[in-house]
Amino acid sequence: MKKKKTYWLYPLLMMGFALTFTTGCKKSDSSTTNPPPAGGTVTDIDGNVYHTVTLGTQVWLVENLRVTHYRNGDPVATAMMKSSDFYLTDSTGRIYDYNSNPDNSKVYGKLYNWYALTNAHTLAPDGCHVPSDAEWYALSAYLNTKYGTALSPDYGGIGGVLKETGTTHWKTPNTGATNASGFSALPGGSYYNSAFSGLGSIAFFWTSTQVGTGLNQPAAWCVNLNFDGIVAYRANPIKQYGMSVRCLKD
Repeated sequence: MKKKKTYWLYPLLMMGFALTFTTGCKKSDSSTTNPPPAGGTVTDIDGNVYHTVTLGTQVWLVENLRVTHYRNGDPVATAMMKSSDFYLTDSTGRIYDYNSNPDNSKVYGKLYNWYALTNAHTLAPDGCHVPSDAEWYALSAYLNTKYGTALSPDYGGIGGVLKETGTTHWKTPNTGATNASGFSALPGGSYYNSAFSGLGSIAFFWTSTQVGTGLNQPAAWCVNLNFDGIVAYRANPIKQYGMSVRCLKD
């Protein structure tokens, strides 16, 4: 299941994402992964190094976030949420390894709930931040100008120029993937209601923007890329969902 334009307030609505997705590491094939661009680097508090790529006026990190501590040194909570907890208002920042396997995170990055990336102690590496919904739209506008990608629906037809090429990490056919931008998007899947789904098939990237303007809104916007298409969908899962984070330099 791809884009959903309604508030995902109930777990039964959310479980659609679990259908048809892979649940383990992708096996390598003869395809080659994309080398990092010749940009700068950023290092997080844990010592993880990320490469950067400049796209218009924005400088993006090329790898999914893997940090396990906030900038002040406090660890991000790793305790798994029970199924019953997803019915509650739990604003604890949490982090997950896909299938509880740290080897997956070495390739695809960690999965974070929205509360981790908006914690007051700051999750993003020094000099970086989690991009807003508007900043993703700005990226779409630049890619439209540079590569002629469609501006709609949602964030537009930018998936092909963002996705890593080949099928080492993306499920076949990895439709339209050229990675012309050097962004090298990877499909880290998601975590919800005690279940992991989508590794190799789907990429979700949180934005820092919640849905609605009032306090304590239950959902936030995210970007959704798929193995079988080029559209970057705009979805609004509840904030307890575990998803990838791709940072932007300040």
